[in-house]
Amino acid sequence: MHSSPIARKVLLDLVKTGSPVAVDLSAVTYMDSSGVATLVEALQNAKKLGQSFVLAAPTGSVLGVIKLARLDKVFRIVGSVAECDDLAA
Repeated sequence: MHSSPIARKVLLDLVKTGSPVAVDLSAVTYMDSSGVATLVEALQNAKKLGQSFVLAAPTGSVLGVIKLARLDKVFRIVGSVAECDDLAA
């Protein structure tokens, strides 16, 4: 909740660039509903622009939140940042 306004601005600004976006979640130890909402909003904006949007290396607790919300079926999730090299796929 505390960090999500900053993350929201950064992600939405990245999406506006038109480049593919990979979100490295490897250092995120906690995510609440505001963080999830931020990711969903950024994904929706990326889809509108036809951009790739990937979540990379979510920690166990973050992946648990994503799965609980059933968003693991919505987001492209990869196990490591290195797997984001081919974002166009």
